[in-house]
Amino acid sequence: MTLDLLNIILPQDLLLYFEIVNFQELGYVSVKKDCLHIYLEEKNQFPKGYSTSEYESKGFSNSKQIQDFPIRGKAVYLHIKTRRWRDKKTKSKQITNDYSFIAEGSKLTVELSDFLKATGRDPRRYDK
Repeated sequence: MTLDLLNIILPQDLLLYFEIVNFQELGYVSVKKDCLHIYLEEKNQFPKGYSTSEYESKGFSNSKQIQDFPIRGKAVYLHIKTRRWRDKKTKSKQITNDYSFIAEGSKLTVELSDFLKATGRDPRRYDK
């Protein structure tokens, strides 16, 4: 039941690839704005098209913060960490899974960016 509800609220298919590791509800008195911060980490799923015998897990990349649709009047920020794998031989090449949850040139989810464009608002205004 809870997972079904989260799949409706969060961007489509997000919980297929990521798991929620933390959640915070913060109120900022100075701007009179309540925010929800949802922290997600990528599940241990090796990128397709590569050999597991050639790459080793090397933890997570830096977290990316993206803004999603507000929930109950509260701004929603997703903090997403993706896994990275390193080539065992060269130790220099790294690979990651490619996810398209962030609108190109933006810090918004694709769905929120598309919504703002349809209403005539410029999503780039919200990147700050």
